[in-house]
Amino acid sequence: MSTVGIGPTGALQVGGSPIFPIVLSNGPPPGSSTPGGRNGLAEVAAAGVSFIRTGIADWSLPAIDSQITAQRALLDAAAAHGLRAWLWLGNVPNLPPASPGQPPAPQEQLLTRIADGLQGHPGLGAYKGVDEPRNPFRGANWIRPAGLVRAYERLRRLDGAHPIVIVQAPIGTVAQLSPYRPAFDITGADVYPVSYPPGIHTRTANRDINVVGDVTRKMVNAAGGKPVWMTLQIAWSGVAPSTQHPGVVPRFPTLQAERFMAYQAIVNGARGLVFFGGHLTQVAPPEDAAAGWNWTFWNEVLRPLVAELTSAAVAPALVAPNAKAAVKPSTVDVELVTRDDGRFLYVIVVRRKGTTNVVTFTGLPRTIASGEVLHEYVQKPLPPPIGAGKQVFRTVGVANGRFDDWFAPHDARVYRFRR
Repeated sequence: MSTVGIGPTGALQVGGSPIFPIVLSNGPPPGSSTPGGRNGLAEVAAAGVSFIRTGIADWSLPAIDSQITAQRALLDAAAAHGLRAWLWLGNVPNLPPASPGQPPAPQEQLLTRIADGLQGHPGLGAYKGVDEPRNPFRGANWIRPAGLVRAYERLRRLDGAHPIVIVQAPIGTVAQLSPYRPAFDITGADVYPVSYPPGIHTRTANRDINVVGDVTRKMVNAAGGKPVWMTLQIAWSGVAPSTQHPGVVPRFPTLQAERFMAYQAIVNGARGLVFFGGHLTQVAPPEDAAAGWNWTFWNEVLRPLVAELTSAAVAPALVAPNAKAAVKPSTVDVELVTRDDGRFLYVIVVRRKGTTNVVTFTGLPRTIASGEVLHEYVQKPLPPPIGAGKQVFRTVGVANGRFDDWFAPHDARVYRFRR
């Protein structure tokens, strides 16, 4: 077992090395194969996925031994492919006050059994706490922070080597969410803006996919300095027909939309990303439904995005500390963050909306004369001897700390400038 913790920048650290977690919730079923015949977990791990969600909603004392055995088998499968599990604890981590002279409550007994049974497994990466505790649609039954704080403190005493992540609904306010800070190591929200009609998940006036940035900023404020992981859309119940909602029309993000949402979350403070809904086979093509996971979406959208985010060029920017360089865009509908790993200065930029035009960026160190635009559409390696097979990126010229580049709405770019 290696310790999983949080570094000074908010990046997750596994065995002391920083990573930007890419989580599938849920991932392909263990032992399943892609329609092409490859092991499903091997496929997603090879592209750069680092975590898959495991765990269950209905832990119970009568079944706890068999449940732990089943979860260990899932952790075995994950670890065999270099993956770690984000283990859902259901409603277990919500403890009542202790009663002096009385045995521990059933919830606390379950929490102890789960931690004792799984914490030493090399496939365990983090715990997932109660889902969306402050969701307004719980009505009067929304889950108060006190029980979650008691569970957090108990679990940290049982297992101090794995962080606890609580994901909120996208609807709560900073004032409503801030009291949960003592109940988690990492927080975040799920936000699924792609639907017919748009905006039925986030329920705000903003129906554009750039609502992801709004919710991320809110969660960063609510977290009070703790890291944020954002959960983005493959599919969700609002785009999946059911007996309750037979007329729902399925809708998925395009590659451009998913890429924009991922980078907008990062620009606004996310230190990890979760992609939800690949397991909703009711909206998958028949061959994918038979395989148990939406491999069509994976091939068309998620695999190229994950490969880019975990590439040797981009990955260092996602775990680097924020830079001191105060880079500013010439228009208010452009959002950016600067990162510095000591070797390169990175500027990650998204355009929320607006027109298609040239945007000017100022504030780079004046010693910089040019930069590269990483993973922009097509990059072909030049043949030897010119490029010796090395990947070549488009360049931008820099003069007096300034550069210009074209941007359209929902464009996302990662610039790299050698220090």
